[in-house]
Amino acid sequence: MKVVIFWMLSVLVLAAQVSYEGQGGPGEGKHIVFVSSDHEYRTEETCPALARILAKHHGFKTTVLFGVDAQGFIKAGASNIKGLEALETADLMVIFTRFLNLPDEQMKHIVAYLDRGGPVVGLRTSSHAFKIPEGKTYSRFSFKYQGAEYEKGFGHQVLGNTWVGHYGKNHSQATRIEIVPEQKDHVILSGVEDHALCMAGAYVGIPDETFTVLTKSQPLNGMTKGSEPDETKPPSPSTWTRYYTGKSGKKARVFHSTQGASQDLLDDSYRRLLVNGIFWAVGHDKDIKADAKIDFVGEYRPSKFSFNGEVKGVKPEDLADIDSPIMPTK
Repeated sequence: MKVVIFWMLSVLVLAAQVSYEGQGGPGEGKHIVFVSSDHEYRTEETCPALARILAKHHGFKTTVLFGVDAQGFIKAGASNIKGLEALETADLMVIFTRFLNLPDEQMKHIVAYLDRGGPVVGLRTSSHAFKIPEGKTYSRFSFKYQGAEYEKGFGHQVLGNTWVGHYGKNHSQATRIEIVPEQKDHVILSGVEDHALCMAGAYVGIPDETFTVLTKSQPLNGMTKGSEPDETKPPSPSTWTRYYTGKSGKKARVFHSTQGASQDLLDDSYRRLLVNGIFWAVGHDKDIKADAKIDFVGEYRPSKFSFNGEVKGVKPEDLADIDSPIMPTK
């Protein structure tokens, strides 16, 4: 194991992950594990960007686990995430994956975390985080699972929605995030300005009685804040909190956002919404401040999200320096 020290931050580098050790701040003593591997929305950029903010500005220990190929390069959507045993010491799991079919030896760590009732933050495609064939050990976590004991899998059972569908067209319809008026004083919305702009198209959100809906998505007919709303698509739930109960009987917090693409983080209010939601999920409600620092750590230059659009030839260790760019160029 290679240990690199930066200012008040030590960074631990392992084969398929990177960890940032925060020192000082409200998050000191808490460990947040990011599970990242999707095909389109650049979770390999979103997750380390958030992990660095939480570590350097707020003192959390953060670990980012990436989907990698056989050579150890970050591979978008790879069903190979080494290091998931980090969830054994996690105080929060942030998951941003899509259609994964992980080997049982990896998947068992996610299941154990959920069984013990660990809190969860889910971003974008985490509603359809898993696509596991029938007959496999953990097929019940698949987004289309039909068994009554775990209907519609992880997305429905934990986050509240499995994959429902797009509600706006990517790359031609940006999404305006509208605060639900009745929730404007919710602690998660502290310092969050109305009408954040996200570049990814909206998803359908279908709330039930277990949801507290904080924001809704309004598809726009264009890609700028000045674009007109699509009048054929009234706002749809896009950010909510809820609880699930683990096998242990423990009730756990859940924060879910249907957005989260790498380019979405460029909007300060949306980025603050995610940071606040993470604080809430990990039980730090009292530490949410409207003016808390959410500046990017290191240069953040997100890729335009698309299938096969990831920066090639990058290994997790290339992100070990907390001030290195996301993503590095080769």
